[in-house]
Amino acid sequence: MKTILKRGYLAAICLCGMVSSYGQATEKIDIVSTAVPFLRISPDARAGGMGETGVSTSPNANSQFYNVAKYAFVHDLSGVSATYTPWLKDLGLKDVYLASVAGYYKPGEEQAFSASLRYFSLGNIEISDADGNDLGHQKSSELGFDLGYSRKLTANLSVGAALRYIYSNLAGTVSTTGSMYKAGNAFAADLGVYYNKVDEAGEGWHAGAALTNLGSKIGYTNDATQKNYLPANLALGAGYSWVFNEVHKISLHGEINKLMVPKLPDASDSAAYAKYGSEGSLSGLFKSFGNSAMAYSIGSEYVYNRLYALRLGYYTDSRSMGKRNYLTAGVGINYSMFGVNFSYLVPSGSGVTRNPLSNTLRFSLLFYMSKEAK
Repeated sequence: MKTILKRGYLAAICLCGMVSSYGQATEKIDIVSTAVPFLRISPDARAGGMGETGVSTSPNANSQFYNVAKYAFVHDLSGVSATYTPWLKDLGLKDVYLASVAGYYKPGEEQAFSASLRYFSLGNIEISDADGNDLGHQKSSELGFDLGYSRKLTANLSVGAALRYIYSNLAGTVSTTGSMYKAGNAFAADLGVYYNKVDEAGEGWHAGAALTNLGSKIGYTNDATQKNYLPANLALGAGYSWVFNEVHKISLHGEINKLMVPKLPDASDSAAYAKYGSEGSLSGLFKSFGNSAMAYSIGSEYVYNRLYALRLGYYTDSRSMGKRNYLTAGVGINYSMFGVNFSYLVPSGSGVTRNPLSNTLRFSLLFYMSKEAK
């Protein structure tokens, strides 16, 4: 887009598209950039406390955001969760946040239906054209709405799929010289598989894989060469849970994420840039194997008496995704049919090297309806 969003999309750039300012200026970086990067924010305080791991962890009401196949193994008849995350407060942004809600219903032991909604507020943004002319203010926002289905194939294996509608309103409807900008719309799908080999006490292996945000490109003009890739992603994870007795349980999970989007061409090659913007999503998916956009995370969870949880995690990604490295921590409390989770991103760096996500908090509320009266 030629329109300059002076403030708002800083939130998205810091999220997952930024290039580290503290890297050496002479280092060549294969930048991987996508539209609607809010879809890669973890909208669950439990995963947020475990280093953003979620594809292989035990299922809960927020499984839709990581691996929809996990719902087939959830124990309760239905569940709902709501999460609120103030975003980039460490940079002084007060009106940028992510709010989400997710839920599921199991009509039987073998299958589950699910739905979720994510809303990302970018706050009030000053808009100007490429020449610096003021075009007013816009309250920008983005959202994603999903419907999912999951089913067990065996006693230990399930699969799932979700369909997603994406709406991105960055600058409203704006006219500049020779261009008309508008809100963008796109459709995408998630595919997931989940392996759950645990005994009656809950000890054993968990593993999962998910392809997310596979779909059409999104554009903010009628120009077919100005369309942007969605943040398609491949996630692989595994973990193990140890149950020492009826009171103490510890889980450890590791996860790898690969951004399935081709790297940006050289800025001096205008023909390559035009092709990059007009190329189809499927072609871009295959070309993404040439990028270096990888993320790695590890998370642990200690549960006491099935009521209280303590969580720790670590996340790191490649320079083409921003070269972010941080520790996370979290706590959880379950009481009867209710639960509450908190997570915190530990501050790191100082000055220009300070992580802009430092001090990020997430807060989740959960409600479950049990199959049996207990």
